Amino acid sequence: MPFSVSGILCTLALLLLWRAEEVAEACSCAPVHPQQAFCNADIVIRAKVVGEREVDSGNDIYGNPIKRIQYEVKQIKMFKGPNQDIETIFTAPVSAVCGVTLDATGKKEYLISGKAEADGSMHVTLCDYIMPWDSLSATQKKSLSQRYQMGCDCKIVRCPSLPCEISAPEECLWTDLMIEKQVHGRQANHYACVKRADGSCSWYRGVAPPKKEFLDMEDP
Repeated sequence: MPFSVSGILCTLALLLLWRAEEVAEACSCAPVHPQQAFCNADIVIRAKVVGEREVDSGNDIYGNPIKRIQYEVKQIKMFKGPNQDIETIFTAPVSAVCGVTLDATGKKEYLISGKAEADGSMHVTLCDYIMPWDSLSATQKKSLSQRYQMGCDCKIVRCPSLPCEISAPEECLWTDLMIEKQVHGRQANHYACVKRADGSCSWYRGVAPPKKEFLDMEDP
């Protein structure tokens, strides 16, 4: 016969490997600084997840039901968003399509950022900034109340390779990935990109609000 068993098995293995890579790459998110994630989000809250269930969310073009995970949350604080409390958060059912898995026992507090839906609920994906509250630095927690919002007119630019530099005065260069080889590095944990008096932007460090005539970064 023209095809051997080993050849067929090899072909099947390659197909399975290709399919696995396809699924793994189905959800791909570019790393962002926490401030940029805050500015991009419609809603940013501190909350506990107290319930979870799978729900139908309409049908696809073939008539098959679209499944989503519905999380019931107890909001602790709203940092950005509508006037009413967020009670429900939706996400895709699996991580391959950017679904988020959260602890629904109510024992863990999260910082959750995401998009607003028309009915007042919230939708989140793996590309949104979602972190256990206890893992945030003191600077990050403080920045959520004021400093990140102050820097939303600035642009945080990721350094793709060394050497790198800003191309406009309203940019801050984010180098954690290049220098520390991690997303949650020194700049992500301890700095915010804040607009200065002359309209340019620069990194600022500290837990106190920036001074009105802020000129450069300060240590606490």
